[in-house]
Amino acid sequence: MGFRVAVVGATGNVGREMLTTLAEREFPADDVVALASSRSIGREVSFGEDDLLKVQGLDTFDFRGIDIVLSSPGATVSAEFAPRAAKAGAVVIDNTSCFRMDPAVPLVVPEVNPQALGQYTKRGIIANPNCSTIQMVVALKPLHDLARIKRIVVATYQSVSGAGRASMDELFNQTRSIYVNDPVRPERFTKQIAFNVIPHCDVFMEDGETKEEWKMAAETRKILDPGIAVTATCVRVPVFIGHGEAVNVEFERPLGEEQARAALRRAQGVRVVDHRVDEGYVTPAEAAGEDAVYVSRIRRDPTVPHGLNLWVVADNLRKGAALNAVQIAEILTKDHFGGRRGARSNVEPLRRPRA
Repeated sequence: MGFRVAVVGATGNVGREMLTTLAEREFPADDVVALASSRSIGREVSFGEDDLLKVQGLDTFDFRGIDIVLSSPGATVSAEFAPRAAKAGAVVIDNTSCFRMDPAVPLVVPEVNPQALGQYTKRGIIANPNCSTIQMVVALKPLHDLARIKRIVVATYQSVSGAGRASMDELFNQTRSIYVNDPVRPERFTKQIAFNVIPHCDVFMEDGETKEEWKMAAETRKILDPGIAVTATCVRVPVFIGHGEAVNVEFERPLGEEQARAALRRAQGVRVVDHRVDEGYVTPAEAAGEDAVYVSRIRRDPTVPHGLNLWVVADNLRKGAALNAVQIAEILTKDHFGGRRGARSNVEPLRRPRA
């Protein structure tokens, strides 16, 4: 018997990608429900090549009988509905920032820390990390296993889709305005995004970091190793889909380029495209629509005793969000639900969610 799955935020970029990914990977679902805010009730969203789902309202939806919720509606909405869904018996896999640093909620990247999934019984909620964090830790996990990472310095080149569908529209509209000599009006972004880069993702914090930069450091430590020092500069670039990252890593022990390259080639979810010739690397445009995390430009950093530089690229809507959530659901159903709907009765019962 298959599972009942609800997708919250089904009309957004990530929600639509979740539905696509569930269908493509033939997730064992007997029933899939599309949920969104009241203004989207009655709209249709695609599920697979032939099926359309009518959107239902999140506010009034009864989660009893739902096994898994894939959620990407925004942190404020998640804070309200996720505990309600968990109390009704569903396991919520949440893509927002709401629960990521909650010590009772596992923060999971299946290729990196699948063992953390066992903690889901504490609150009935599993957190999906930030898109930039996901692709970086997938690439770094096999290297950390070999030589232990001391410090990471990362600069991100993040596409506008990470800020939502309206931000993609803003890039398109600004680009058109520039070509036809119309005024450029920033609305979603703080400055012009077309033909520009903006060193500002999320809000500024008191120490001068942005929240996105803080997330990369805090989430990497929670997922990979609490002893790693991480500093990030996060930049929005005029790309529709796909994040790039220039990652500088300092290790505790020697790790050569060829050793690192071989480990990455063996790693689950990673593809190495690293040829020191023209076009011998992957760009965001080439990674869009793909599931893998691509690693290119692996080279030694001669300024520290044990340092490497990497260029890491992934589709932020797929591996950076929807695919990661569906992979978590796949492991959950196979290893924790026993492959059967209703098998949650055989595991530790959910505690009452905290207020």
